[in-house]
Amino acid sequence: MSGDTDAPPGFTVARPVMPGYGIDRAGHLLPWSWALERLTRSHDYWVATTRPDGRPHAMPVWAVWLSDSLWFSSSRTSRKARNLAANPAVSITTDNAAEPVVVDGLVEIVTDRSAITEFAEASDAKYDAAYGVEFYASPDNVCVRVQPTSIFALDSERFTDSPTRWTRR
Repeated sequence: MSGDTDAPPGFTVARPVMPGYGIDRAGHLLPWSWALERLTRSHDYWVATTRPDGRPHAMPVWAVWLSDSLWFSSSRTSRKARNLAANPAVSITTDNAAEPVVVDGLVEIVTDRSAITEFAEASDAKYDAAYGVEFYASPDNVCVRVQPTSIFALDSERFTDSPTRWTRR
């Protein structure tokens, strides 16, 4: 089993408890590089939020992994943005269900123009787009940074010995 040395800064790594799934507690934890590769290359991400009345809401977004956080943007009036304004807790998954990486965290609405510029450049490069900082910094949009509190990953080809969770200290 890997130790704490294979975790992003400020995180510990361990096998998640998954009763009834035959998970091998002595199996090999996934390396952080495995999760980071999938967080970086995923084209689409699923954002799960909670409506004010408690019902769940999920929507796909484009996102980038930048500065140890997952970033995306949204229309300020969208359901997900309004949900996050009321409750900043969020779960986001990558697009490959056979090799999922799930980020649980808290959102921060970013207003600092230099940070938005960095996000815009990374997003435009990843998606071969030209939205630019003016689009993301528009009063109609919000730029969202998800600060992870935990990250879960598994490789379905190694289902019983790959589940790995990184948790913020």
